[in-house]
Order: sequence, then C-alpha cells, then structure tokens
Amino acid sequence: MFKEVRRTVEHMKRAPASADAGPPRWLTDEEQRVWRAYIEASTLLEDHLDRQLQRDAGMPHVYYGLLVKLAEAPSRRLRMTELAMSAKITRSRLSHAVARLEKSGWVRREDCPSDKRGQFAVLTEKGQEVMRRHAPGHVEAVRQAVFDRLTPEQQKSLGEIMGIIAEGLQPSETGADLPWLR
Repeated sequence: MFKEVRRTVEHMKRAPASADAGPPRWLTDEEQRVWRAYIEASTLLEDHLDRQLQRDAGMPHVYYGLLVKLAEAPSRRLRMTELAMSAKITRSRLSHAVARLEKSGWVRREDCPSDKRGQFAVLTEKGQEVMRRHAPGHVEAVRQAVFDRLTPEQQKSLGEIMGIIAEGLQPSETGADLPWLR
C-alpha cells in the first residue's frame, strides 16, 4: 500500500501547479512519516477511547466530552451555543447529542430567560453520578493509552507540541467557517 501511495504522491509532484498558487510544498519523507504516524495514532486513540466508553458507560467519547464540559461549568450549565463552541461541533450534532443525553436523564435543557431563542444544557444529578462512576475507568484508559507509554520528558514535549498546533488552528471569529455556527 505504501508503494501505491508513494506512486500517487510522485505523480502529483509531476502535475502542474495551479496558475494562482506557487509550487506545492510537498512533505519530505520524514515529514510524511511523522504525519502518517500522527494520523494513525490519533485515529487509533479516538477509537480506543470510544470503545472503552461505549463498553463501560454506554456512550460515545463525544458525549462523555460534553458531560465533562458541563460538569466543569459554573452551576453545571452552559448555553447550547457555548457548549457547541467548546466541543467544536455543529449545533445540529450538539442538539442530537443533547437529545440522547436527555433521554438517558443525564442532561436537561432549560430556556434562557434573557433570550427567548437560547437554551442551556444542564448536567443533572444522574449525569453527575454517571461521571463519578465512569471517570476512573476513562482516566485509566487514557493513562494506559498515552501517559504510561511516554517518559515525563516526552509527555511535556507532547503537551507543548499539541498546544502550539491548537493555538495555530484557533479560528478567528470573523470569516471562518465555524462548526458551531452551522
């Protein structure tokens, strides 16, 4: 498979660049190796955590992340738009997720008194209990998948690297196609 990808990349390198852009800045072999390792690791990690939470808590990783954000919010409540922005998901996906969490009794919606169109998502006592019960297993899955495999120096480097990448990708509020505005 790698040979097929390499042939495709080599073919693309020979193709003419678009008229309005400079020549493509192709990845070096080492950059390509790092990129592919990142893609494989991030895909496997997300799958690992999703399977652990599905098995142990009956919810996908994205739902657990929403519960965490609500648990950490003042009064365990956030406006739906803030929750979508924080989770970096579309309002439609958030609405669907909150509906599922409501059905389980873990979250409830409340109307916003100052904005007739706005709503809050609120973590219920039952949702708080689900967090208390399943957080230790989730933290152990994260620890085993990431931190137990790295030295303290590697952990520090990973944190710095991911912070730099996240900072560089933060969208400006103007002009960006932001998921939580869709």
